[in-house]
Amino acid sequence: MKIAGAPISWGVCEVPGWGYQMTPGRVLTEMKDIGLTATEFGPQGWLPVDAEERAAVVGEFGLKPVGAFFLAVMHDPGFDPIPQVEQELKAFEVAGGEFLVLAADSGRDGYDDRPELDEEGWTTLFANLSRIKEVAAAKGVTATLHPHWGTMVQNVDEVERVLDNSTVGLCLDTGHLTAGGADVVELVRRYADRVDIVHAKDVDKALTDKLLPGELTWSEGIKAGMFTPIGQGDIDFATIVGLLAEAGFDGYWVLEQDIMLDEEPPADGGPVENARASYEALAALA
Repeated sequence: MKIAGAPISWGVCEVPGWGYQMTPGRVLTEMKDIGLTATEFGPQGWLPVDAEERAAVVGEFGLKPVGAFFLAVMHDPGFDPIPQVEQELKAFEVAGGEFLVLAADSGRDGYDDRPELDEEGWTTLFANLSRIKEVAAAKGVTATLHPHWGTMVQNVDEVERVLDNSTVGLCLDTGHLTAGGADVVELVRRYADRVDIVHAKDVDKALTDKLLPGELTWSEGIKAGMFTPIGQGDIDFATIVGLLAEAGFDGYWVLEQDIMLDEEPPADGGPVENARASYEALAALA
């Protein structure tokens, strides 16, 4: 089992005003200290934008680049996402990375609300997914769709519509899919062969169940502890691991526990403790 880290588990996020942002030096050191050997790049600008500098920072800590979470507006007929994608892929060429993990950006700040797609929006989204997949493949990179709360592909019916009407692969984010109303185990049973990469999140389902009815916003849920270390929430990781193994999945399991920090954590604690617990719980299922 290839297990990687993600800076969001240390509270590093692209959303403006998302709490205290820990430095790359500390986060990457702590990833390595708990036994991780690979990482996603984190939000744009957290690591150096310059590709050579980005590669140098990650390489300094002996971590293999997995790729990047990438927000792209793909539903707007008047906007072409390809130039931004091509710019990111240039960084991949130098800094490394196998996966461009796409989220269908709503164009709004944050994830607490979003518009809904009309038919023209869906048609445009499907076309852009195909275009981005082809552009990435030409560079040896796999572009894969990340269903994400507050984006244009959020709810389980929207995820299924993408999978049934396109050839793009799936970033199986267990937390976001649960938030969007999916039974993740059943989704894996149906679409295991479409999974390119896993974002492994555990959840307090009593809280995620409040999102779709509008009883809780995304940011309120994060602050309330909606995400837990793996093994301490309600996701059936043992079954998911088994189903993906049967399907021949050999991709990355990226540890994610979305959190917000009010301030810099103490030098001898903080998010690293939960990340270590998640790593040990997931590795035990291998």
